[in-house]
Amino acid sequence: MATAEPKELPRLIRWAILGPGRAAARFAQGLEAVEAATLNAVWGRNRERTQAFAARFGVPQAPNSLEDLLAAEIDAVYVATHPDSHAEICLKALAAGKHVLCEKPATLNERQLVEVLATARRHDRLFMEAMKPPFFPLYQRLREHLKTDPIGPAGFVRAGHADATLPPDYPLHFPSLGGGSIMGIGPYEAFLALDWLGDLKRVQTMGRLNTAGVDAFALFQTEHEHGMAQLHTGLDLLSRGDALLCGPLGYATIHENWWNPTRATVRYNDKRIVEIHEPFIAGGFNYETAHFCTLLREGKRESPVITHTLSLGMARLLEAARTALGVRFPGE
Repeated sequence: MATAEPKELPRLIRWAILGPGRAAARFAQGLEAVEAATLNAVWGRNRERTQAFAARFGVPQAPNSLEDLLAAEIDAVYVATHPDSHAEICLKALAAGKHVLCEKPATLNERQLVEVLATARRHDRLFMEAMKPPFFPLYQRLREHLKTDPIGPAGFVRAGHADATLPPDYPLHFPSLGGGSIMGIGPYEAFLALDWLGDLKRVQTMGRLNTAGVDAFALFQTEHEHGMAQLHTGLDLLSRGDALLCGPLGYATIHENWWNPTRATVRYNDKRIVEIHEPFIAGGFNYETAHFCTLLREGKRESPVITHTLSLGMARLLEAARTALGVRFPGE
């Protein structure tokens, strides 16, 4: 009797984290659920916080400098610093031959992102903006459901979230860190609108700034190739984080928090109601990380889900919304 051939294990992907904050902790938690992936190093400007992070997650290396980390034997980096430093760090990591998964927003503006993408191409490295919702089981199941039982082409998207519980020292309150509700919350809303409605045509924005000069609340309406969206973000009010997708045959609600989705309701013109439930595991960052690892093993240099064109569209939308309110960052 012939014996089965042993299953070939996927190539191990060795990761490093740049910026040991809240998002990095969720990334490290999720990485434990990703096959053939390890966390080998972490670096941050705050040495004490970096060492505490390394001890918490059992990270073997915590180099003193970014240059030392980029010289280490790692395959990919997860950039989780504040947005003000994303472009600079991504450029250095790509030039050092590392593949890059960068937390959203990928850069402060479109100009910076164009430079990052050009550098990724020049060094033949994979670059992807970390936008988790489309990889969640619920989001994927909803998409499949709407293919077989459609609401028709989406023509309107409504989404938004405002969180007044953030403490005064939270990074989003400060322009020097690339803060503001549009930059902190808006990437999710921009993604949803672009994902369902297509390329951006124009943006209209209303809002107010805090005393530091970043948006404390913003309402931005966008027109796209296939429809329109109404989006809101805020730091001084509280709102639910659900989302609405409307078509001619019905509408779908992705219940809060829609960017960590577990439940959706689809209502049809014929009065049918379909409830979809799909939990997630390991904090949710694991799904986009597994996707990135698969792309890397396959030699891909761009995600077919979070494409470079999509990231440029998000950067363009966010920049148009915040600059309409007069929000500018140091160096722009």
